[in-house]
Amino acid sequence: MRRMGRASKLETDYLVVGAGALGMAFVDSLIDHSDADVVMVERRHRPGGHWLDSYPFVQLHQPSRYYGVNSTSLGQDRLEPDGMDTGFYERASGAEICGYFDEIMRHRFLPSGRVRFFPMCDYLGERRFRSRLTDRVTGVAVRSHVVDATHMASRVPATDPAPFDVADGVRCVPVGELATVENPAAGYVIVGSGKTALDAICWLLDRGTEPDDITWIRPRDAWILNRAFFQPGDARTFAGVVLQLEAMVVSESVDEVYERLEEDGVVLRTDQAVAPTMMKGGTASVRELEQLRRIENVVRLGHVDRIEPDRIVLEQGSIPTTPDHLHVHCAASGLSDNPPRAIFTDDTITLQLVTRVGLTLSGALQGFLESTGRTTGEKNALCPPTVMPHTPFDYLRCVLTGIRTELGWQEAPDLQEWLDRSRLNLLNGLGENGDRATVRALQGRFFTALFPALDKLQVFAAQATPQERARMFEPAASVGA
Repeated sequence: MRRMGRASKLETDYLVVGAGALGMAFVDSLIDHSDADVVMVERRHRPGGHWLDSYPFVQLHQPSRYYGVNSTSLGQDRLEPDGMDTGFYERASGAEICGYFDEIMRHRFLPSGRVRFFPMCDYLGERRFRSRLTDRVTGVAVRSHVVDATHMASRVPATDPAPFDVADGVRCVPVGELATVENPAAGYVIVGSGKTALDAICWLLDRGTEPDDITWIRPRDAWILNRAFFQPGDARTFAGVVLQLEAMVVSESVDEVYERLEEDGVVLRTDQAVAPTMMKGGTASVRELEQLRRIENVVRLGHVDRIEPDRIVLEQGSIPTTPDHLHVHCAASGLSDNPPRAIFTDDTITLQLVTRVGLTLSGALQGFLESTGRTTGEKNALCPPTVMPHTPFDYLRCVLTGIRTELGWQEAPDLQEWLDRSRLNLLNGLGENGDRATVRALQGRFFTALFPALDKLQVFAAQATPQERARMFEPAASVGA
């Protein structure tokens, strides 16, 4: 019989629920700019969030230089010497990221004396959490705010079961188990349309798997951002933003915007004969796309309904398989689809995406903003939330609303100064570019296109689906009043 855990009590300024990337970035900035005391609660065994559950060959979408907490660099700012990312800035692996967050906790947060960390604990609500190991329930007297750092938590194949039925006798594994395969399969069936599926296919090809031995079940096609436009100190990084705005100005539909961006090389797709309906902001190199295009056995019959020993049943038909094939689940939802909500109330903070530049920059910025002593209404006015993109319209909405939010920061000199110094700000590297005339010309084009592009948001929103419009945040008038 399990013995009931004893109760205990803590007191703190901020109770932060979740020690993933967003929560870690928030706490780092908060303790850097205030004398706040923080209690962090995490259901996993250490900090790192979904990175602890990700597949072994996962990497960042962006250069390491712009990820993590603001105070401490990730990686060594190196260029990749070979492979599909030759000449691009390094992107940390999942293992590197987990080690980085563990280092931040053990050598920055805890030694500060102002952060206490409780891993392997479930938050129960009402300012209480319970240990998964001892069953002890701890209450927390919170002087300032309870911070929800889980609202935008990602979902990955290792923790989300496959969204289809799998019959007895079928070999089906989450993508992470590819790295532990001991015997060759008769063939590999990759189920999924997103970046995880792309990574799995490239990983198999890199290790000598023949393209004919890979079947790719792709319910939808996706637009992918060209990684060449996300390199520190390269004017092309800023050019990518300008080209997006200019394409919106001269286009009357979302499809037309992407046609123009594809011509400019800003976005990519694996099959130019198929119009993508998905866009989650993932990046790839042209070399990766060339690898993916080697896969000829692409199945577009909708989502998988069930896998039987001799066939795979999909929404619009079926295809043969065998018990000797390995079916790889890459079909988790990934990015959060939780609706946006006001970030700040008088006693809670719900961390969310607020800038198109990056998730950890958003967390760090909210930590800094909380340290400034502004009212709830002032903080919400400066930080309206947005949600991660899922469709082509979503991505354009995210870009435009992000820029509109960033324009408001110019009215807050302390916030703008912090942003200008932040290592997480992708556009800060423009000062490293030697071609200042190019940067100045791009700045002129940016401001010429900016407001006409912002006006186009309503045009595109009128064409959007009800689900897409539901992801547009309209703050309640009563919040912070």
